Amino acid sequence: MSPASLQLHSSNKDSSLMKNKQQKLAEKIKPYHFELKHLLVLFLVLIVFQALVSFVHKISLRNFLLKTQEWYQQDSAERIANLTATSLELMLETNLQNRKLSDTDERKIVQAFNIILSQQILQQHVQEVCLLITGQNRTLVIDNGQVLFSYIFRGLTDVPQPDVPHPDAIRYYAQVREQLIATEQICSIVEGRQTFHVFVPFAPRGEHVGAVYMKNTPDFAFISSQIISSYNETSLIFTALIFFGLLAMFYISSYTVKERDETQGLLFQERAKQLEERIHFQKEALFTKRIYHTHHKAEKVMGFIKEDLLALNGGNTEEIRYRVTKYANFISRVIYDMKWYDPPLQTVRNPLFQTNLNEVIRFIVRSLFLRISDQAAQFEFKLELDDRLPNIHINEFVVWEVLEPLLQNCIEHSGEGAITIAICTRYYPESGQMKIFIADNGKGFRADLLETDGQGIKRIFLENITTKVNSQNSGYGCYIAYEISKQRCGWNLDAENLPRGGAQFTVTVPTAA
Repeated sequence: MSPASLQLHSSNKDSSLMKNKQQKLAEKIKPYHFELKHLLVLFLVLIVFQALVSFVHKISLRNFLLKTQEWYQQDSAERIANLTATSLELMLETNLQNRKLSDTDERKIVQAFNIILSQQILQQHVQEVCLLITGQNRTLVIDNGQVLFSYIFRGLTDVPQPDVPHPDAIRYYAQVREQLIATEQICSIVEGRQTFHVFVPFAPRGEHVGAVYMKNTPDFAFISSQIISSYNETSLIFTALIFFGLLAMFYISSYTVKERDETQGLLFQERAKQLEERIHFQKEALFTKRIYHTHHKAEKVMGFIKEDLLALNGGNTEEIRYRVTKYANFISRVIYDMKWYDPPLQTVRNPLFQTNLNEVIRFIVRSLFLRISDQAAQFEFKLELDDRLPNIHINEFVVWEVLEPLLQNCIEHSGEGAITIAICTRYYPESGQMKIFIADNGKGFRADLLETDGQGIKRIFLENITTKVNSQNSGYGCYIAYEISKQRCGWNLDAENLPRGGAQFTVTVPTAA
């Protein structure tokens, strides 16, 4: 084998393996069908979940930021207040050692006190700063450097109160004063969510005399808004990515579903073609069986014609002419039916046909069954025919094809002994129906033959159902009668066992038929 042939063989082998893998994968995926409604549900679920997760995450982040902000605000406020108190204490510690202060030194110290007390107010979040001194009868409030200098260095006890009162400072200080003296630690009181009242112990010369008060309202909302905004942008980008991913999935799935629908369409067309071929085959099979049975009857009818022609004389001319005409028309019908397995409807049902059921029944009984010399002694017919029956628009030889197999079944399957076959016709004008009852006094139908299948058809009317043993070409009489009566004539055919014994066929004929 040449190298080119080897390469071609290897390529074909690889291609075959790839096709087998694709077929196996397709078989695994085949049970799972994704359509538009599935993708929409998936999309809605993902969007709802993303919105829920985003909402929960945003709430958690907001709570975390608020707690962090509260802690940081309190720490920031306490640090500023502590720095102010420390500055005052250091300033006093430095200058208390110098007992002789000049006017220049006094001005510098007062200026330093003013700077310490007022510099913090220049910050955006600090609203109040003052010094609270515990007096004998009241709490003294000092927010001026000159007053503070007079109190510290000159021992002024009657401290003038500031022009701007500090009611919050005095009120909250009364609540924490004992705690400050006992612990000598910073105390903070939170008003609302962002306003902090900070008290720092003030102890010049190591002796507690009061507290430095600072009202601070830090605002870090801009930081929270920036973080939340960044998170919203990230969430929006993530949602957009999910959305475009789902769109891509929808496009791919739509393309796949489209190919699947096209494949299913081809498969349905192929199945429809197979079903049509099967129906065609079934019709041909039924046609063959029907022709076989009618051909067998046509042979008997031809024998009757020969007998009638041999028995022809001057006294029976009209009677023989009537019978031979009927026989000849039946033979013509058999030959006509051999043209096609599905004859046109108008050859079966036509307003031109004016068929009298009673006349057809009398002819079949007298001119067919009673002329069979070897069996005529074994059975008898009792006719009870309703003369009120209107004519029907069904070809009389089609009626012949329905009734003859039913009568033949009564003769062949009634058992041994004398057989009596009763044929009764009834007209029910109130319901617009006629009924033909064909009953015998035989052993009746087997119970299993009266059971129905999934379509509600009794087994006796199914194909290849017979009680004959080792018999070929049997089991078609009742089947053909049922198919012709239901499919072509629009009649209803039923079978049952009688309470007194025997069996009965009931043919229901609409008067419009």
